[in-house]
Amino acid sequence: MIKDFEKKTRAYALKNALAHEGTAMQSPVISSLFNEGLERKDVGKYAKQISEIILQVNSLSPEEQEKEFKKLENEVSERETREGLEELPGVNKKKGVVMRFEPSPSGPFHIGHALVFSLNYLYVKKYGGKLYLRIEDTNPENIYPKAYKMLEEESKWLSENKAKSIVQSDRMKIYYKYAEDLIKKKAVYVCTCPAEKFKKFADNQKDCPCRKLDAKENLERWKKMLDRKGYHEGEAVLRFKSDMKHKNPAMRDFPLARINETKHPRQGNKYRVWPLMNLAVAVDDIEMEMTHIIRGKDHRDNAERQKMIYNVLGKKFPWTAFLGRINFKNMELSSTQMRKDIEAKKYSGWGDKRLPTIASLRKQGYKPEAFWKLAEQIGLSESDKVLEREEYFRLLDNFNK
Repeated sequence: MIKDFEKKTRAYALKNALAHEGTAMQSPVISSLFNEGLERKDVGKYAKQISEIILQVNSLSPEEQEKEFKKLENEVSERETREGLEELPGVNKKKGVVMRFEPSPSGPFHIGHALVFSLNYLYVKKYGGKLYLRIEDTNPENIYPKAYKMLEEESKWLSENKAKSIVQSDRMKIYYKYAEDLIKKKAVYVCTCPAEKFKKFADNQKDCPCRKLDAKENLERWKKMLDRKGYHEGEAVLRFKSDMKHKNPAMRDFPLARINETKHPRQGNKYRVWPLMNLAVAVDDIEMEMTHIIRGKDHRDNAERQKMIYNVLGKKFPWTAFLGRINFKNMELSSTQMRKDIEAKKYSGWGDKRLPTIASLRKQGYKPEAFWKLAEQIGLSESDKVLEREEYFRLLDNFNK
């Protein structure tokens, strides 16, 4: 435990607030406390106390903050602590970075999207390079057609027109080509075991019979997946040949593509075999030469799966940062639920001022810079955070001056 923990936390919160227009944030304060001896394993234990101190500091006027900091400035270490964006490793000074943000078109941007997208954009702005908005629509179900245009417009608004939009369902032939390449490399196979039967194999760490098929047979099965007269939905799945004895059951021969004959809002009935997220993301990251990835820590397993695909294809996996979950209390962030509420006339539309959408906040006069500053303050932290609705908007208001 740090000696005079509360006093030191308050001192660093005051310092951070004075450096950012009167608003301190948890992530840089915690980074400073690491220099004082706080251990990462103890962050969760003290997170609530740190948050309460920061709230108290942020409730003071800038004059009060400055006056109090003068009394506590001796508590602040001389060692350098992070202000602004953390540096990314391995950046090519000539080419900069290539980064992406990948929402599904179930609705437009909300405040959670805006934070992660803004963080990606800030790094592209800092180092130069490219930023892609990749609309993840290879699941024909739960697509809101109007979201395509909204996501593209909002990404341009948040990135000074720098984000390039890509729609995954427009790239199906590329995914098919990679699937065939992986079949030829004997890295995948077409599995026709019923889902319940395969689960038993996986639970018992045993290979399913389909795993032994040669490349020629798998190519035939793949063609039968693509053929409308071939396999039906649920009868065949393209699986990555990982390790059926992997310590993590979720990693055992995970699926890469499946048959889904639901009519696609953009592609109609043109395709029946759709890549799952891990295949589409790995292919796009390779094709677009991604250098650095920022994603939620709930995607750790997916990152590991995609790394396996990279390894089979002899590619270098991008540097990856994992962000902690931000729990926005008293705010509904499910696009699907918001859409249902709009259809039920609970809200007037996506721009209703009660909704935490970018459409709403733009209408209320918020500027992109407010989201950039908030994203910069949060930074690349793996610590989970809780932001009350009132606290979030007070922070955003401070940054929107």
